[in-house]
Amino acid sequence: MSEVVYDKHRLKRARIAVATVFCVHGAVAGSFATRVPWIQDHADVSAGMLGLALAFPAIGASVAMPFASRISHRFGARTALRGLLAMWTLALILPSLAPNLPTLCLALFVYGATSGMSDVTMNAIGVETETRMGKSIMSGLHGMWSVGALIGSAAGTVAAHLGSDARLHHALAAAALTALGLTVCQGVLDLQAEPEEEAPPRFSLPPKSALLIGAVGFCAVFAEGASLDWSAVYLRDVLDTSAGVAAASTTGFTLTMAIARLVGDAVVNRFGAVRTVRAGGVLAAVGGLLVVLASHPAMAMGGFALMGLGIAVVVPLAFAAAGHSGPNPSQAIAGVATITYTSSLIAPSAIGALAQATSLVTSFGLVTLLACGLTVFAGVLRTGGRKAAQSAPADAAAHGPRS
Repeated sequence: MSEVVYDKHRLKRARIAVATVFCVHGAVAGSFATRVPWIQDHADVSAGMLGLALAFPAIGASVAMPFASRISHRFGARTALRGLLAMWTLALILPSLAPNLPTLCLALFVYGATSGMSDVTMNAIGVETETRMGKSIMSGLHGMWSVGALIGSAAGTVAAHLGSDARLHHALAAAALTALGLTVCQGVLDLQAEPEEEAPPRFSLPPKSALLIGAVGFCAVFAEGASLDWSAVYLRDVLDTSAGVAAASTTGFTLTMAIARLVGDAVVNRFGAVRTVRAGGVLAAVGGLLVVLASHPAMAMGGFALMGLGIAVVVPLAFAAAGHSGPNPSQAIAGVATITYTSSLIAPSAIGALAQATSLVTSFGLVTLLACGLTVFAGVLRTGGRKAAQSAPADAAAHGPRS
């Protein structure tokens, strides 16, 4: 990619712009999640059929993400992000329009595909912004995604409480988020391919450099998916709590993840990615043990909160390490994203299947083991990216700002 060297002021604006992009992306997800019951009723599908349909976003994302690097190469990262983010925000409208299961599956496939491609592109730009600033910002960017998801879900909760039609709600949300996304994308880094640079293949398997990094992300996302989908069920079925207390465990998990991501960059800048992930793995494993050994709801809720705290920064750091692991950041990030999306797809069903065969306690024993894997394999996040990040300001000073 050819580069425009940015001064500190322009880099700061680029960071704010890409952070807002992450927020917009999260707001779409939050807006959709709160209206799933309305969509289920409108499409007239059973719980089992809805479960099948909800697998299609991850399928669509996994299929489409490898194409993101070629799109960025062809049009430039900024233009690609503007188009892909607009497709994602507008795709919010599609699921609420679906009248039956086949159309709902198709809508969710498109919804997931546009989500995945825009996700890869914004993370690649985020990694490049981090490199040029010379300090960790990826955790904070993903924290802004969580903030957006909270904003979107809060607005969706109000819309659902008022009994509004999800088609109208999502059309208005899509219009507002598309306008905001198109505006803020103008401020992100403008990365263009060199004329002689060979275009990446239209479709490719994840590069080898992304596989081990993706495996670390897999462990974190598996724990995240298991906790989000099963924490309330765990407290209700294993510890016989009320529905309100059970729901509070999920809220606590989500909040600790969001807070940890927002403050995670300061920790990473102080201690480095490897030590941060190793410490996070210890926290997540301790949290898993508390869940497995819990005899009281408070103990399990504390365990889920610790897991959220421990795994929060792993995926942002995995994306950052992937972006620094080879000559094509978008392709490496797409590989890691494909692995993590696959983890999010299989985690809820794997936990359910293991619980059916044994118990939920045993299922979260598996989650605890995977959390231990974060500590053991955190070293794969040690790449040349940190060195590149630290040298970026010096390079900028040497070349001087130019537009």
